[in-house]
Amino acid sequence: MRSKPGVTRRGLLFGSAAALVSACTGRSAPVVAPTSAAPASSPSPLKASITIHRRHSAARGRDVDVVLMTPDGIPSTGLPVCVALHGRGSNARTFMDLGLPAALTAAVRSGTPPFAVVAVDGSHYWMPDGDDDPHRMLTDELPGWLSESGLRPMTGLLGISMGGFGALNLARLRRDVTAVATCSAALFRTWPEARSRHIFASQNDWTAAEPLQHVDELPPRGLGVWCGEEDPFLPANRKLITSAKPEVSRITPGAHTSEYWQGILPEVLRFLGPRLT
Repeated sequence: MRSKPGVTRRGLLFGSAAALVSACTGRSAPVVAPTSAAPASSPSPLKASITIHRRHSAARGRDVDVVLMTPDGIPSTGLPVCVALHGRGSNARTFMDLGLPAALTAAVRSGTPPFAVVAVDGSHYWMPDGDDDPHRMLTDELPGWLSESGLRPMTGLLGISMGGFGALNLARLRRDVTAVATCSAALFRTWPEARSRHIFASQNDWTAAEPLQHVDELPPRGLGVWCGEEDPFLPANRKLITSAKPEVSRITPGAHTSEYWQGILPEVLRFLGPRLT
């Protein structure tokens, strides 16, 4: 099922403004997530530092957004990094509209060790598709972009829907990843299920990439799995839970929607923070 996180008019204006600044100046565009006005007696609003870099990806053959999100008031330099992979039909800015920046600030204020979340534009289940190879972008280009931004190497992965597939597939190859969290991971128990998505050129391509076909290669610790009870990918996520035996698994009310992901993000971020060693 194609994930379509909700996009508000406010979010569109916010994202467009950042892109305009970046395009006009040729530099990254620092922006602050909008917050509602709070009464004078209330705690300070949950803000976050958000910087959008426009990078050229040779692996993808196009420019992509790299969105850096950090807790309010905490410099990004030296922070552990969790890379966030979006769902099908979405992009890196989706995580801003889902409220991740404010949720990250709230998690840190509640005692979670601070960390940065970096999202980047991808496609094709984060797998190669002709000359467009988002997987190679993650393995060969993103580490350099993180270093240039003064960030530590990636040690965590967060994936929503298609991004859950990509996060698990990448974690198989990266032993330096110490925490992986998936939300409604778009996994396939059989080739007919996968073939219906028109993503994989052949059964061999799917078998080589499908996380459920390589459960023994997933990190033995630091895995968290979340899925809604009404999600069409629930059977595949149950199989992941049974086979991989994640450190944390949550099957709770909800569907394959932005509302469900917004609801679980606070718990997901609290899971990730302490494990990004």
